[in-house]
Amino acid sequence: MATPVLLQQAAPVPSDGGPVPVPAALAGVLPGGGLRRGTAVSVQDDAGLLLALGAGSRDGWYAVVGLPELGLLAASGYGIDPGRLLLVDAPGQQWPEVVAALAGAVEVILLRPSGPVAPQLAARLGAVLRRSGCVLLVAGEWPGAELRLSVRESRWVGLGPGYGLLAGRQAVVLAEGRGAAARGRSVQVWLPDEHGVVRAVEEPAVGGAEGTVPAVAQARDGALGPAAVGVGLDEESGDAAGRGRLAAV
Repeated sequence: MATPVLLQQAAPVPSDGGPVPVPAALAGVLPGGGLRRGTAVSVQDDAGLLLALGAGSRDGWYAVVGLPELGLLAASGYGIDPGRLLLVDAPGQQWPEVVAALAGAVEVILLRPSGPVAPQLAARLGAVLRRSGCVLLVAGEWPGAELRLSVRESRWVGLGPGYGLLAGRQAVVLAEGRGAAARGRSVQVWLPDEHGVVRAVEEPAVGGAEGTVPAVAQARDGALGPAAVGVGLDEESGDAAGRGRLAAV
């Protein structure tokens, strides 16, 4: 059950009008290098990508609406501060009202609508987003979304035949949309790597060499894919989520 948080405690971070930051490995596929404030972004069927996109703002407030399976440990592993996270697990048919209320109080909303979204409703909520400057990251389709991001290829690494631990995931992320994003751009990233970091595949790992774990390809499509969380390379208490080996949730 989600811990209740008083909405009036949350306040959007003062902004200079620039985009909401995203991890550097994903910035290259987004126009302006981040998420344009006041817009809706469609994220197809991948919890890891949804969390990674929403985790760039280190000081802002977040809300998660209609995604009860999204783990707090996974969110923390990607860099989202649980102390700045509002949870609405089951808004039902009232999700548009919930989103409209939260848009004035948080910087990023992660949403799964309870059903298909009518274009008229998307347009009304789009006006709310533009007034507030909030970014809406939607798990699934959204009429008129400025950007559509998806994972086209994905594989977990670290597993052998019958042994091993998940140590990271490589994915090809594709961004399509309107205007500057119309041609589409793709990038191959760790989502995340063995240290819980989202980075380009060609970048060296922090604290380790590239290619030190065996790889097993596992294509993912259909249902929302799992995020990943750190469980620690050692067994010392206090090892933070997002550092060390990974497990799916």
